[in-house]
Amino acid sequence: MNYAHLLEATMLVCFGFSWPLNVVKAYKARTAKGTSLAFIILIITGYIAGILAKIINGQFNYVLAVYFLNLIIVFANVFVYIRNKSLDSKVSEKPEAKIRKLDIQIQDEQEKEMLNYSNSLDEIINKTNENSENTNAVILMGGTLDKMIPVEKLAKDFDFNFDIYNKSIDGLSIKNSAEYFKSNIAPLFPEGIIIHLGDEDISLFKNDSAAFDNYYLTLIDEIKLINKNARIALLSVSNSLKDKSVSLMNAHIKAIAQTEKATFINLESAKLWNPEATKAASEFAYSMGLRIRKPLKDVAEILYSYAYHNIPLKKNEIMVG
Repeated sequence: MNYAHLLEATMLVCFGFSWPLNVVKAYKARTAKGTSLAFIILIITGYIAGILAKIINGQFNYVLAVYFLNLIIVFANVFVYIRNKSLDSKVSEKPEAKIRKLDIQIQDEQEKEMLNYSNSLDEIINKTNENSENTNAVILMGGTLDKMIPVEKLAKDFDFNFDIYNKSIDGLSIKNSAEYFKSNIAPLFPEGIIIHLGDEDISLFKNDSAAFDNYYLTLIDEIKLINKNARIALLSVSNSLKDKSVSLMNAHIKAIAQTEKATFINLESAKLWNPEATKAASEFAYSMGLRIRKPLKDVAEILYSYAYHNIPLKKNEIMVG
């Protein structure tokens, strides 16, 4: 027995064992993010060089077969990478979104320079009558429970120095959130948005967490198309039953917030929050002549502390995240 050949084959098996696992992991991830095609090609080049060396030296043995087996498995990674790259492109920025962003930038420049609008006077009057809501507001975007929070009343009670609107709707899912944002929230050009989504998407997350992440990232991309400097806060999902899948979902939402430079707010402590302390701090700042923007975390604490104490139907479900 040639022990040198045996040891070389053992080395190749050890190196090659990780590649099938990598293929399966990459296939399930459904995204090419974090995968280096250059690294894969470098490995392929190394295996080809090893095969050619064996052929040139006339070493046609089982070690050569192991080289070919490893090469085939590494090539499988290339095909999975191409497939995942195609999936990533489906959720990337669309041409029409770029056009819309350009239109928005042009409109902003026209407003700043006080140029004449192309709209007729009648059109401007009609738009004013249709929508009395101001732009550059803070928006609450959520589902059925969030819709019940009286944000305008709370804004008045806590002296918010900015406009805030509740654009939550019954049964809003992360799957249709981007389209809903484009149709109903984007025209307001929000400067801040508090997002509480996921209650309707637990099954989606359990079946395909990568798809859940992609839907969330698509929504954030749409927000940034409207206002690249928009303040964004992502809220945790209710988890009164301590479900492991929901806990993992909240971990994904937190990771998305960190990646997108958004604020992550865990609603688990809603019953402990003290909105009155926030109000007192704001009143003190105002008395000193300071007119600062209230952090979205403070706004969320006020809204969801109210919800915990005043929406009895879902008190325990809203806030335990």
